[in-house]
Amino acid sequence: MIYERPRFLSGGDRALFVEFGDAIDPELNRRVRRLLLAIQEAKLSEVLEAVPTYRSLLVYYEPRRISPEELRAKLKLLTQRTQAGELPEPKVTEVPTVYGGEYGRDLDFVAEHNGLSPEEVVRVHASKAYLIYMLGFIPGFAYLGGMCPRIATPRLPTPRAKISAGSVGIAGDQTGIYPAESPGGWRLIGRTPLELFHPEADPPVLLQMGNYVRFVQITAEEFSRIEEEVAQGTYRAKESPFMREDESGDI
Repeated sequence: MIYERPRFLSGGDRALFVEFGDAIDPELNRRVRRLLLAIQEAKLSEVLEAVPTYRSLLVYYEPRRISPEELRAKLKLLTQRTQAGELPEPKVTEVPTVYGGEYGRDLDFVAEHNGLSPEEVVRVHASKAYLIYMLGFIPGFAYLGGMCPRIATPRLPTPRAKISAGSVGIAGDQTGIYPAESPGGWRLIGRTPLELFHPEADPPVLLQMGNYVRFVQITAEEFSRIEEEVAQGTYRAKESPFMREDESGDI
């Protein structure tokens, strides 16, 4: 559901939530991004940080400079002004991925759970571009929306203690990529050699909210070659303008 008007909720003594709905929905997420962009362009000195999610924006502020009521009024005005505003044209980043085997130990489970072959799971997963709704959990972890329900699979009952960087996973009807080694409970179906988070890079994360990701199946040999190029700093991720047909797929 998308709310007719945004809801403003207290986030403590120095933060305010702006909620636009209670669903994972592209239009709802666009409203979040419009307000985020408006705050950035307005350069409000009393705003310390704005953290976007699927459906809301958490705005941290300096309480010695502005009251919650004053901030709410400013944000409400920005929301009204930007309700139908333009957003930057999105890009599609290709994510080369090896599926199955040692790279995706749960691919067979995902296939069996959904009554498909592993090859069908791969075809469905790589059949479209996924909107990057938000970044979270750990730096550079992109939450991707729009996965076909044919390959939806529940999380692991108990999370694994260590997931390799670059692992591609499924949790429910979502898919995502682990940018660094970490614990995790998503079902792993593949791995990419791309470096999604590098603290010394500018920007430090490869994927950005509002853009799209397309998974491209590669071989283990191609994985090793790209991994070496990434380590040497010579590999550049392939990007292209987003087209509406990129959203079609779900074969």
